[in-house]
Amino acid sequence: MSTTPSAPATPPGPQESAQPASVTEPARNTVRLEWDDPSPGDAGDSPSSGNGRRIVTLVLDDPMQSANTMNTAFIDSLENAVDQLVAERDRLRGVVVTSGKETFFAGGDLNDLLAVTPEQAGEVFARSLRVKRALRALETLGRPVVAALNGTALGGGLEIALACHHRIALDAPKARFGLPEVTLGLLPGGGGVVRTVRLLGLADALLKVLLEGKRYRPRQAVEVGLVHEIAADRAELLARARTFIEEHPEAAQPWDEPGYRIPGGAPSHPKLAAQLPAFPARLRERLGGAPYPAPRDILAAAVEGAQVDVETAGVIEARYFTELAVGQTAKNMIQAFFFDMRTVNSGRSRPQGVPARNASRVAVLGAGMMGAGIAHACAVAGLDVVLRDVSAEAAERGLTAVRGTLEKAVGRGRLTAEGRDEVLARITPTAEVAELAGCDVVIEAVFEDPALKRKVFQEVQEVVAPDALLCSNTSTLPITQLAEGVRRPEDFVGLHFFSPVDRMPLVEIVVGARTDETALARAFDLVRALGKTPIVVRDGRGFFTSRVIGHFLTEGLAMVGEGVAPASIEQAAAQAGYPAKVLALLDELTLTLPRRIREETRRAVEEAGGVWREHPGDAVLDRMVDEFGRAGRAAGAGFYDYDENGERAGLWPGLREHFARPEDEAGEAGDPPPFADLIDRLLLAPALDAVRCLDEGVLTSVADANVGSLLGIGFPAWTGGILQYLNGFPGGPAGAVARAEALAARYGDRFTPPARLRQLADEGGRFTDETG
Repeated sequence: MSTTPSAPATPPGPQESAQPASVTEPARNTVRLEWDDPSPGDAGDSPSSGNGRRIVTLVLDDPMQSANTMNTAFIDSLENAVDQLVAERDRLRGVVVTSGKETFFAGGDLNDLLAVTPEQAGEVFARSLRVKRALRALETLGRPVVAALNGTALGGGLEIALACHHRIALDAPKARFGLPEVTLGLLPGGGGVVRTVRLLGLADALLKVLLEGKRYRPRQAVEVGLVHEIAADRAELLARARTFIEEHPEAAQPWDEPGYRIPGGAPSHPKLAAQLPAFPARLRERLGGAPYPAPRDILAAAVEGAQVDVETAGVIEARYFTELAVGQTAKNMIQAFFFDMRTVNSGRSRPQGVPARNASRVAVLGAGMMGAGIAHACAVAGLDVVLRDVSAEAAERGLTAVRGTLEKAVGRGRLTAEGRDEVLARITPTAEVAELAGCDVVIEAVFEDPALKRKVFQEVQEVVAPDALLCSNTSTLPITQLAEGVRRPEDFVGLHFFSPVDRMPLVEIVVGARTDETALARAFDLVRALGKTPIVVRDGRGFFTSRVIGHFLTEGLAMVGEGVAPASIEQAAAQAGYPAKVLALLDELTLTLPRRIREETRRAVEEAGGVWREHPGDAVLDRMVDEFGRAGRAAGAGFYDYDENGERAGLWPGLREHFARPEDEAGEAGDPPPFADLIDRLLLAPALDAVRCLDEGVLTSVADANVGSLLGIGFPAWTGGILQYLNGFPGGPAGAVARAEALAARYGDRFTPPARLRQLADEGGRFTDETG
């Protein structure tokens, strides 16, 4: 049993059954056999008449779903169909495996996988072996079996295809092929590990298919070796399949041929044996110690399985699959990258009943890094863009930056030269306000200065279309306050893009106090038109993403102030699973930025009559900037030293000198905090604030919180997102409360569990969009 994960920017996929499958679901036939007419010269018209020899088409077609998934009904149907083929073997010339759906096969049923518990490990293991036995019987049928891949085959779909002797793919623009289970915390459990190792060799199977879960277009799949040939249309697809059967009556899998050897050698081969130790070392380096069991298990299943026969290798694969399937990491990642992603992209946070309205001409105000990135995204999506800055030269520099991004895409083969020119032709750089006439969307991307932002809107609001959507790309400034500077605050909304815009898939839509539903709907539709994932949050300083990542950063600063070894702080961030280590990230941001945000927030709190609470990390930030003049990478010195090329040259030795652990009366520095505390502090500090964001109404959706934290701030993927992390904590929310209380007693009341988390813990509940 295998799964097909859905990529973050991919719309809802078919991996979830319309009706969740279980071991007690009603029997239904999801596989049917269609018998061709007898071959020329043969008599009889029945497969059991004793005379006719026919090509049989095995059609995957679940009548209850829009796509095929590897649920219980499919496994039952597959077994029955293969049993029929084995019984009628002498009447067959060959078998064509294809699909009655738009896609070939979607993969495992994620409802099933989300629901299984460790107590059901035996059942999961048995199901995996049932699939393997059926596919093994198909590939050893003694007749040619061809996969006619009429669409995408990911995960379990490709595993079915790999059990066929020949694979032909329809050259469809949206078709993708691969085994991306690792991106959901799983491994291929339907023979994918076993067969790719034997097809491609251990190294290529691991690096090109299994460990990164790459998805290949049809022609790329041929180059990799997953697919043998391409067909232009469905008629050619089936014709080529029949031709292969006629020309290869004795077809068999390479690994079933006499004298077969794994490409590149088995692990016992001296050359490969010398290379093998590098694989776990590279894996450890790539993961940084983060708790991702799937890559480790994939490596183990591949190496162990390569040393035994196919059937035994299948058992090994099933054992590792079962371990992952009943574990918490896979459940976290399935929840986030399939279910929560589907919820977000399907428009749960979009106002219902507001008609869609397509944007056509976008004014981008500010041609700096962010403005150029936004202009690029809009132009790539087919929108006309007017890129305005204070001078023609500044606007041209923005266009040059866009050109540079496009040139990189051309160099990587992702864009043609003609496509590059078409995108550039959609962007008009200018310094003239009059050029913005008729723009139906305005996106401001100037410096984070409220007065400057109000000024640029006042300059253009009478020139653009009278009902133009007005958007500010701000990461922290309250939208309600910025809207005071425009004539139509009901059409004003925040669009917080992330840098670099061409690579970051998230946009945080911020709703101000006077933003109306039409403006929100238009903003949501615009973000989706740009191919990005929108989350919707309510107004508040820092909104959601900037606010919660601030707790990650300040907790790292607090550790420096406590005298924790800087290398240990960075290692804790890596082992927590963050893609950027905390002190390195502070340097990248420039230390003056979080300090400026802190001071603006302090001023706003005090002006509102509140009491500002100092964080123990604040003093560290101030000393780094004021006392030591180390403001980050852009300044050439921060928590790290930098060489003449601006590359990191190691952590600044002065951190140990200036932030050593305080000594007691005897002159002893005392024991450092437990390393596990460092990891948990970096995870719980932002997670607890995410709960507060729910309480304050900044967040209105659990799915938005999880997806936003994963795509926007790099919250570790193994957690399933910032609130799913609390759901999946050992012991659930109750376990998270207990751990937070222990940290609060040791490090301060910032770790005191919020009331909502305590309530969920007391009720035995979890964060969902039903309980929110």
